[in-house]
Amino acid sequence: MPSPTPPLDFDVVIVGSGLAGLSAAMHLAPHRRVAVITKRALADGSSGWAQGGIAAVMDRSDSFASHVDDTLVAGAGLSDPAATRFVVEHAPESVGWLRELGVPFTLEDGDLHLTREGGHSARRIVHVTDATGAAVQRTLIEHVRRTPNITLFEHHTLVDLVTSRRIGEQPQRCLGLYALDEARDEVVTFRAPHTILASGGAGKVYLYTTNPDTATGDGIAAAWRAGCRATNMEFIQFHPTCLYHPLVKSFLITEAVRGEGGRLLLPDGTRFMPQHDPRAELAPRDIVARAIDFEMKKHGLDCVYLDISHQPAQFIREHFPTIHARCLELGIDITRQPIPVVPAAHYTCGGIHTDLSGRTDLPGLHAIGETAYTGLHGANRLASNSLVECMVFAQSAARDILATPQPAVPPLPAWDASQVTDADESVVISHNWDELRRFMWDYVGIVRTNKRLERAAHRIALLQGEIQEFYANFHVSRDLLELRNLVTVADLIVRSAQARHESRGLHFSRDYPQQSPDPQPTTLVPPR
Repeated sequence: MPSPTPPLDFDVVIVGSGLAGLSAAMHLAPHRRVAVITKRALADGSSGWAQGGIAAVMDRSDSFASHVDDTLVAGAGLSDPAATRFVVEHAPESVGWLRELGVPFTLEDGDLHLTREGGHSARRIVHVTDATGAAVQRTLIEHVRRTPNITLFEHHTLVDLVTSRRIGEQPQRCLGLYALDEARDEVVTFRAPHTILASGGAGKVYLYTTNPDTATGDGIAAAWRAGCRATNMEFIQFHPTCLYHPLVKSFLITEAVRGEGGRLLLPDGTRFMPQHDPRAELAPRDIVARAIDFEMKKHGLDCVYLDISHQPAQFIREHFPTIHARCLELGIDITRQPIPVVPAAHYTCGGIHTDLSGRTDLPGLHAIGETAYTGLHGANRLASNSLVECMVFAQSAARDILATPQPAVPPLPAWDASQVTDADESVVISHNWDELRRFMWDYVGIVRTNKRLERAAHRIALLQGEIQEFYANFHVSRDLLELRNLVTVADLIVRSAQARHESRGLHFSRDYPQQSPDPQPTTLVPPR
C-alpha cells in the first residue's frame, strides 16, 4: 500500500477545467497559489464542445440595451435585470481578453465576423467557425500549463466539500474538499480558504444529451449537501438539434446553422416551424424544441431534418467545417442533404444560488459557470450567453477573492475509509444509472405532468436509499460518486418542477399550461 498523501494546501482550489474554471485560475494566478482539479483530462468538459460562439455587443449598430432585452425575452420573465446588465456590459471586455490570449476568432475584412442565432435581434455572436469552445479551451489550456502558481490535478473527482461543521467549529465556512485521486485510488484532502465550483451542469441525468460524460452535476450536488440553496433547477434546456445517428451520441448541430438560414423539415420536406412561432427557426430554443417534440409525437417520427443545403456549398464548408466533416464521415453530405436531428438535454439553467461576485450561501465557497444560478438565464438561456457568463463571473469571483482577507484554515481530518470494503456488485451502479436517466427522460423531459413527476419522485426516493447504503459501505469510485450526484440533482429538478404551477420557458406542464401573472424563481433550501 502506498503511504497516504498528506493534505494539499492552496490559496484557492477550483473544481472544473472548463472556460469558467480556467479563466478564474488565470485571473488568480498572479497573486494566489491555485489548484485546478478535474475528474478527467483538462479538455474533457462541456466548454470544448460549444460550437456556436460567444454573445457580445461588438458592432456599432448593436447596443447593450438590445442584448439585455433579447436575454430578458428569452428568459421568459425570470431573468434578473441586474445580473443580465452585468454580464452584457462586461461581455466585450471578456472577448477582448480572449483575443489578447490569442484565440483565433473568425474575421471578415480584418474585423470580427459576427453571426446571428435564435432569439438575438442582431448579429453579435463572436466565433471560431463552428468550433468556438474547442478553440477557446485549447488556448486557455496552453496558457494554464505554463502559468506559475497553477497546479493541475487531472483525474481527481470531487467527493465532498469540507465545512467547519465537520470539525465542530463556528461560524460555518468552506475549508476545502475531498477528492478521489484515481491513479492512487485514494481520497486526498485539499485545504484552502477559498474554493470555486466550476464543474459544469448535469445533462447526464437524462438519457439523451449533448453533454460530455463529465456533466453529472457534481458541484451542484456537493454545494447542496454543504448547505447552499439551489434555484430554478426545473429549467433544463433541451437543444433542438442534436444529430440523430445510431453510431454517434451527443453531437450537437449548432444554433448557427438555423441562424444562417437552416430550415426544419418533416421527412416529406414540409417546413413546420412557421406554424409554431412567427420567428420560425429563429425562435428561442425552448419553443423550437417543443415544436420538434410535438411534430415527432404527432407523426410518430424518430427525428426531423435540418436543411442548409440551399446555401452555396462553399459557404457551408467555410462556416460549418466541423459539422460538414463529421456528417460526411457518417455518409451525410450537408451541402446536398438534410441533417437528421432530435432534441436533447443541453444546459442546466438553474444551479447553486450566487450573487454577482459568484458567492454562495457558504462563506469561502464561490460557484461560477453552469454550476451556478446567477439570474442571467431565467426560464431559458439565450443562445451563446453561456460562455460569456463563464468569463464574466470567473473574473468577478477572482476579484472578490483577491479583495477578501485569507483566513487561516485549521487542520482537517483525513478521509476515513476504515469502515468500508470493496464493492462486490458494481453492477448495481450501472443498473441504477441507467434506470435514473431513462425515467428522467420519460417523466421529466420537454413536456411534464403531475403524474409523471410523482412517478419520478417515487423512483428517486428508492434510488437514494440504495445509493446511500452503497456509499456508506463500500470504497468510493468515480461511477459511484457521479451516480450519487446525479440522483441528488434529479431530486432537485423534480422538486422544483413540482413547485412551479405554471408553464414558463423550459418548463412546460400539461396540468398548468398557463403562465402565472407574477412569476418568481424557484429556490430550494437544504435541510439544516
